[in-house]
Amino acid sequence: MNKLQTHTIDCPYCGENIEVDVDCSEPSQSYIEDCSVCCRPININVEIDFDQQVQVSATHENE
Repeated sequence: MNKLQTHTIDCPYCGENIEVDVDCSEPSQSYIEDCSVCCRPININVEIDFDQQVQVSATHENE
């Protein structure tokens, strides 16, 4: 599996589709990344299961 993958998420603020790069070397991680459209902070949560399936979720800053 590539250690860096691009995933598309919906911004929880403006609803636009944006691409985020995910470092797949860690099976569980969370970080904040600003939306490239509205510039608001998005909580990005990444989980990688035993089958190497990557799940990316995006939530508001205060969720």
